[in-house]
Amino acid sequence: MKAFVAGATGETGRRIVAELVRRNIPVRALVRSTEKAAQILPAQTELVTGDVLNIDSIRAAIGDCTVLLSATGAAPSFDPTGPYKVDYEGTKNLIDVAKEKNIEQFVMVSSLCTSKLLHPLNLFFLILVWKKRAEEYLQASGVPYTIVRPGGLTNEDENADSIVMSSADTLFDGRIARIKVAQVCVEALTNPTAKNKIVEIVAKAEAPSRDFADLFAGV
Repeated sequence: MKAFVAGATGETGRRIVAELVRRNIPVRALVRSTEKAAQILPAQTELVTGDVLNIDSIRAAIGDCTVLLSATGAAPSFDPTGPYKVDYEGTKNLIDVAKEKNIEQFVMVSSLCTSKLLHPLNLFFLILVWKKRAEEYLQASGVPYTIVRPGGLTNEDENADSIVMSSADTLFDGRIARIKVAQVCVEALTNPTAKNKIVEIVAKAEAPSRDFADLFAGV
């Protein structure tokens, strides 16, 4: 297995890269600046430049990777096209290349509530709408997938709360540390029961601790 990570320098993406490295899974990170990325990502990371909005750069960068993890997302800005371009068009480009390259598993970080049109996050230029469209494109692509929909994200790297995992459109609030999201994404690569599923995740102090195979099998 060799992993290709898009959105690798973001808060969630960098934790996904670190989790892959921790498990000795070779990882290639798609970045805009190798100089910036080298300051953020583990030294074992193979850095390649590219842009999810440029499909040819993805084709050139993906090389011999066999799985793909996408943690891309539009940064807050005043550009009304940002979510459309990054969350939909960029993800669509990644999916198209994954299909061309016969990628064995595509793990996409999305969000809770993508099916709720009237959610307040859609005031940010319909960001959940475009994430949902990207999810649907992935589901229809024929590429094996796991779509991970986390609740509100926190940056704490020490968190004892247990992961709660549920099926699509069943969790509508809650929070989860990004490091736990990264763990779920990487676990999805090796758990057969994670394939071709949407999993919604939050973390709760009172939830019982369950192993990942059990969590995925329960969805």
